[in-house]
Amino acid sequence: MRFISYSTPATDGPDRRDHRFGVLDASGEGVIDLSERMAGVGNFSDVLAAERLGEAASIAAGASADLSLADVTYERTIPRPGRIFCIGVNYGGRAAEYQDTTDKSYPSVFVRFPSSFTGHEQALVRPPESDQLDYEGEIVIVIGKGGRRIAEADARSHIAGACMGNEGTIRDWVRHAKFNVTQGKNWDSTGAIGPWMRTIDEIPDFESLQITTTVNGELRQDDSPATMKYPIEYQIAYLSTFCTLDPGDIIFTGTPTGAGARFDPPIWLVPGDVVEITVDEIGTLRNTVRDE
Repeated sequence: MRFISYSTPATDGPDRRDHRFGVLDASGEGVIDLSERMAGVGNFSDVLAAERLGEAASIAAGASADLSLADVTYERTIPRPGRIFCIGVNYGGRAAEYQDTTDKSYPSVFVRFPSSFTGHEQALVRPPESDQLDYEGEIVIVIGKGGRRIAEADARSHIAGACMGNEGTIRDWVRHAKFNVTQGKNWDSTGAIGPWMRTIDEIPDFESLQITTTVNGELRQDDSPATMKYPIEYQIAYLSTFCTLDPGDIIFTGTPTGAGARFDPPIWLVPGDVVEITVDEIGTLRNTVRDE
């Protein structure tokens, strides 16, 4: 199933919107609204936190579409992630990009804030303080069952599903201090998550997937999780060693080589650009770019 978070015009004012969640119907063109069908939850993050994804799927299975997908505004798929972990320098070739020949024993990990992400078909926002807005196409894993010290062999059973992600970055702010990327990774609406969460039962082995990123139709990134130094199951095992993973936590699992910073000269995103990040088995996340 494909779970989405979205909004529609509110009935109590022209400038207000109702924030809702639901499931795409079998045609992929209609939305089965679950906001009114599930008591005690206000958004999709609440569903995940309460571990009621199975209940949501059962309700949707017997329902018809309430509105057309074309009539909704996509919101960030996971409205309020508990934690947002990001894995750096992970795909084949990424270490070479950074001229790092050291064989690292553990993955690079940093965190982001929810406000730094927007939804599918929304604009990434370039701030006036920098013109170095860059893209990073990624597979985003959504935790569905919590746990501590999760075995790598059991990791997949803790996954609710996956989204596509753009781990957008303000490059010069990443370099403001040594061993510190927080500033460059957390500008409002510089990244995106979407278009929906596809449940794990509909996603084959991660190593069989192919992820691509295009900018204005030009292929920039093209790789497979099969080239990851730290596979997705390992990431879950590693992260859950030092903290308990909770339902609704998400993991940006790394980006392939080909980000704009690595061109000579660098190619930064500018207003009007269109970035599309695709895994066929999950979906395509599409965002434009605008100035703040």
